[in-house]
Amino acid sequence: NNRMPDDRHLFTINSRAPIRICDNGGWTDTWFAEHGVIFNIAVLPSAEVQIVVKELRTRDQQINIHALDYDDHYNFDRVKGWKRHPLLEAAITHMEIPDDIDVDVTIHCSVPAGASTGTSAAVTVALIGALDHLTTGVMTRHEIARAAQKIETEVLGQQCGIQDQLCSAFGGINYIEMHAYPQATISRIELSERFSKELDRRLVLVYLGKSHSSTRIHEMVIRSLEDAGPDCQQLEDLRRTAPLSRDALAKGDFNALGAAMIENTEAQRRLHPKLIGSDAARVIEIARKFIALGWKVNGAGGEGGSLTILCNQYDEMKYAMIGEIEAENPDYSHIPTQISEHGLEVWKIN
Repeated sequence: NNRMPDDRHLFTINSRAPIRICDNGGWTDTWFAEHGVIFNIAVLPSAEVQIVVKELRTRDQQINIHALDYDDHYNFDRVKGWKRHPLLEAAITHMEIPDDIDVDVTIHCSVPAGASTGTSAAVTVALIGALDHLTTGVMTRHEIARAAQKIETEVLGQQCGIQDQLCSAFGGINYIEMHAYPQATISRIELSERFSKELDRRLVLVYLGKSHSSTRIHEMVIRSLEDAGPDCQQLEDLRRTAPLSRDALAKGDFNALGAAMIENTEAQRRLHPKLIGSDAARVIEIARKFIALGWKVNGAGGEGGSLTILCNQYDEMKYAMIGEIEAENPDYSHIPTQISEHGLEVWKIN
C-alpha cells in the first residue's frame, strides 16, 4: 500500500510515546484496589503516530487509518462505529477531527500488542497527543494520560489501571501514588548519568511469543478478590514493592532493586497463581541460572506477555542468558530497549 504525497497536502503531525516495563506495584492502580503505589520505567521503542493533513475531498472519505503492524489500511466511517481497531477508532472519534480536512493516520509500534508492556496505552497516548496538536493543542500530559485511560475503560468497557498511560505520557523512571482511583500524582526518579546508563545496560526485556488479553486477566483476578476488599494482604504485598524499588534506586543498589522485582513477581503469584505463566517460569529459571539480580513479569501477567530481567554487571553472562532464552523456544525473543527520558513527543512539519 504505497501512498505518494499529493497536491492536497497541508502539513504533517508526528508523535511518539514510550512503552512501560518493570511495573512494581502494578495491580494497585486499578478501580478495585482503590488506592496504590507503582514504580515503572518508560522505555523505547516507542509507539509512533503520523497524521498527514490534506485539503478535504469528500466527507465520506475523510479519515484513513493505516495500522501498519496489522497491514491494515482502510477508511474509517465514524457513523458506523468502532469495528476494526476499536481503540484507535474510539480515540479518533473522541478527539473530534475538524470537518474541513482529510487525514491519513498511520500507527506503528515494533513491540507486539499484548506484550504486557503498555503498548495499547502508548499507542493511545501518542494518537491523542497528535490529535490534540491538530485541534486545540492545550492538553497537559496528565490530561492526555487520563483521556487515553478513559477511552479504554469508560468508552470501550475494558479493564486497565492508570499507570501505563502516565508512564507513556511522562517518560523516565516513575513513582506513582494513586490516592483514590483514578486520581494520581507522578514523581520522576532522577538518577546520575552513570547510574542511569548502567541500569539501562542491565535491563533485558524478553517477549514470550504470545499476546494476551489484559482485560480477561483483570476479570479473572477481580473474581478471585470479590470479597477481599482493597486492603487485602495480596494487594498490600504488591503496594510495598514500589517504595522498595524507589529506595533501591535512591541508594544506587541494584541488588535491592532486583530483590523488589522478585518480591513483586511472587506477590503476583499470590494474587493469582495463573499470573505467572509456564513460559515466564521457564525464563525465570534461565535468568536464575545466569545469576540475574531480579525478574518481573510485566503488566497483568498470565500466559504469554513478557518479563523484565535485571542482569548482573557482566555482559558475557547477560548475552549468554539471552542466547539460551532464545534457544529454549523459537517464540521467545529479546526486545532491545532504552530508557526513555522524554515521554510523549509531538511535532509538526509543513
